[in-house]
Amino acid sequence: MTGFSLSRRLAAEALGAGLLLTVVVGSGIMAERLAGGNVAIALLGNTLATAAALPVLIVMFGPVSGAQFNPAVTLAFLLRRELGWKAALAYVAAQTAGAVLGVWTAHAMFAEPILQVSTKLRDGPAQAFSEFVATFGLVGVIFATLRFRPGFTPTAVGLYIASAYWFAASTSFANPAVTLARSLSDSFAGIAPVSAPTFIAAQVLGSIAAVGLFGWLLQEKTRP
Repeated sequence: MTGFSLSRRLAAEALGAGLLLTVVVGSGIMAERLAGGNVAIALLGNTLATAAALPVLIVMFGPVSGAQFNPAVTLAFLLRRELGWKAALAYVAAQTAGAVLGVWTAHAMFAEPILQVSTKLRDGPAQAFSEFVATFGLVGVIFATLRFRPGFTPTAVGLYIASAYWFAASTSFANPAVTLARSLSDSFAGIAPVSAPTFIAAQVLGSIAAVGLFGWLLQEKTRP
């Protein structure tokens, strides 16, 4: 863990999550307005903005807080005993609060009503399984690159999320704080509140599964 105080680490997590959601929701609104009804073009615009911003945010805030921005990632570090319970809970609270503020910031920038509730249903076992796979892969990317090529982690995360926007039926939320915050935006990036609990449960399970598998996979054989 970094040498910064907990208050600074929490501020970094809130700022990072907030800026991430500003990018995700803001680019979704812009893409939808400019795409002329072409959903594929709108998703491409949303993807490019998110993939470009993520590595930058990780480089910005990583030295302060680890740039987790994601309760599923925080859970993974907690399970690996690299983060304590109190700090983990504080991280999750900061990430969630920052994410909600980021959504509201995006709404304000595009002259949208600040307070919204999404009506976009994202239901069904295929979408839930997509969130499990997307989160499992994200945690795996983080741990594998931190283990072997830590300097590449920010870029790897951005590239993985960009691909997951397209290979996952859910468009890869892979983040409980993001899921909750996006339920408060009735825009291209939104998710209906009734769909959010299933997504979050799948994300948590994906994180736990990744900790188990990659913990075994990346452990070097000890010599007698």
